[in-house]
This record gives sequence, C-alpha cells and structure tokens, in this order.
Amino acid sequence: MTVEQVITSMQNPKIKSLLTLQQKSSERRKAGLFVVEGRRELEHCIEAGFEVDTVFRCPQYDGGDCTSFARQIDVSPAVYEKIAYRGSTEGVIALVKERRLQLNNLHLSESPLVIVLESVEKPGNLGAVLRSADAAKADAVIVCDALTDLYNPNLIRSSIGAIFTVPCVACSSEECIAFLKQRGIRILTAQLQDSSLYYDTDMRVPTAIVMGTESTGLTDQWRQAADAHIRIPMLGRLDSLNVSVSAAILLFEAVRQRQ
Repeated sequence: MTVEQVITSMQNPKIKSLLTLQQKSSERRKAGLFVVEGRRELEHCIEAGFEVDTVFRCPQYDGGDCTSFARQIDVSPAVYEKIAYRGSTEGVIALVKERRLQLNNLHLSESPLVIVLESVEKPGNLGAVLRSADAAKADAVIVCDALTDLYNPNLIRSSIGAIFTVPCVACSSEECIAFLKQRGIRILTAQLQDSSLYYDTDMRVPTAIVMGTESTGLTDQWRQAADAHIRIPMLGRLDSLNVSVSAAILLFEAVRQRQ
C-alpha cells in the first residue's frame, strides 16, 4: 500500500480531477473511472468484482482498514467535507474502474424476473428501483435509451450500492426487445390503457416488467411488443405513482406468486 502525503487543499489536481469525475458523465467515460462514496457501497462494489483505482480517505472519519488498496490518498477533514456528498460515509471515497455489462453478459435464472425502464432520467428513481430489484432478487435491471449515466454518483448513493448487487445493463429498446423475445421472456408493460390488473396476470413464467417515465409513459414500440398490458389500480384522483414505487409493487407481486 502507498499512502501519499495528506492533501489539505481543494486546489490539488487530484481533488480537482475527483470533483470533475463526480460531476461529468463525459469525463467518467473518458477516464474509464467512476466515484463510489461510503464503505458499505465500496464493499458491494468490490464483491461484484470491480477494480479499485484509488481510495481517498479521511483518517479522522474512517474507523476501518484500507490497507488492502494499492493506492491510498489521505485528505484533511476540511477537504473531505467538500468532496463528500454525505458527511457520514465513513471517510472513504474511491475511484473505481468502469465495467459496463452487455445484454449477452447477463446470466439469467431458469425463470428470470427482469425490470426494464425506458428513458428513465432521474438517478434517484433508478437507484430506488435497483434497491427494490435487489430485495426481490430480480435477475437484472435493463435501462433502455437511458437519460442518466449508470455510474452517476447520485444513482450509486440512492441505490445504497444495489447498482453493484443487481446486474444492470444500458441498451436501446430495439436491442432489449430482441433479447427478451429471443429468450422467451414474457413482456408485461405497465400502462393505464387497454390493461389488466397486475395481480390477475401470471408472473410465475419468465417475466420482464417494463415501465416508462411518469410524464409520458411507454412509447408505442414497447406497447406493441408487449405480451400483456398491466396496471396498478388508482383509486384516488391521481393517475400515476412514482416509477420506483410502481416497480416495487409489481416486483413483489411476482415474488408473491412465485413463493
């Protein structure tokens, strides 16, 4: 392990580079690196086989052992408070090498349960969906025509590391539809029009639950590709739920049916 001199200035080039990677997806792609904050999130990341490049550590906040990392940089409390999104993340922020899954890399169970999100744009929503997918032990989350980077720090934080525990792939809708059809996975689109109640739909078979944005819903491409349309009954005056709430309801209906 190599520990460099403690960084005490925000003007340090390494700190500036870290902040750029936190803020800009284009820079993350260019460098092939992303930022993970928090010991729990980093542990999930390492367990999933990701390679750590550098660990920034504030000894005053960190009570754990970072000696296993080849490159460690200590920072002062003042610097850590500026670079951390949260003040209570065990004093650990890491740069990790990207590893982007492809559809053909997915290892699915005999009767897979998959969540598909079309054009999701809010990292917090995707992070919450990933947490539900982990809890329901879904095989994968597939993000089609993504409007947010899978390695956005807000997504990693809101998922509490579930981005590493649930296989997550970004691809086009065309690629995803072809993948699901080829593997005989039934496509259920969540929509209000021309749909059946979700609990009247068989989810014991290989199933992909497909959801769109709250504002526009799913595109016609997915509606036409669907094997069935499902809906959650809305008994009040509003006609939609947050996508992460809807995903949790539908995922755990599949869990209920499969028990």
